Amino acid sequence: MAPEESWEVNGTSTTPSTAEKLLVHHKENHFTAGEVVRDVILGVSDGLTVPFALAAGLSGANAPSSLILTAGLAEVAAGAISMGLGGYLAAKSEADHYMRELKREQEEIVTVPDIEAAEIGEILAQYGLEPHEYSPVVNALRNNPQAWLDFMMKFELGLEKPDPKRALQSALTIALSYVVGGLVPLLPYVFIPIAQKAMLTSIGVTLAALLFFGYVKGQFTGNYPLSSAVQTAFIGALASAAAYAMAKVIQST
Repeated sequence: MAPEESWEVNGTSTTPSTAEKLLVHHKENHFTAGEVVRDVILGVSDGLTVPFALAAGLSGANAPSSLILTAGLAEVAAGAISMGLGGYLAAKSEADHYMRELKREQEEIVTVPDIEAAEIGEILAQYGLEPHEYSPVVNALRNNPQAWLDFMMKFELGLEKPDPKRALQSALTIALSYVVGGLVPLLPYVFIPIAQKAMLTSIGVTLAALLFFGYVKGQFTGNYPLSSAVQTAFIGALASAAAYAMAKVIQST
């Protein structure tokens, strides 16, 4: 009976069966919802900023609260549709690109297998493996075409297989996030009929929301939360100030 293959982990000899037991008891805590968080960040950040700037600009033009609210809701609806469609097309384009590269890689494995096998060795050599170390891996992959294809897609091209539902999920996530963010700066105009007073309340509410959202965004993206909060609030304030100033200039001419 052939001896069971083993390798060392932290200086200790480990067999495949032992490694499996170790993995059973080891729980990874990596964050894996990056695409969803990215869509939420995109939708909420634009939703908070664009309607905020629009409302500030109309307030600068002395428009009544009812008109600002109507225009703001129309912008939120249009913006949600536009952003959602953009997210859908981006995810669909990514999926189409993956399928084109997958088909090309499949053809190359069939037509030029030796070259593709040499590319496996070249990839593994980048991780410090010597030819005598990666040769068994190359041979094993050549005997498993699907694993070979998956390996080349991931390690040669750096492409992960996209979720077939990703395009629709991205569109809905971005659109809903935009609506949620867009309603925040418009709420004061629902309850306060005087536009200038509503604008001041909107500024306070939106800046607080931008600070909170920026802080949460920093937590998820691994950046400094306080720095992310200040940066997000500054961008929103700058956009609204520019819109307000432009409206005042146009009104005075």
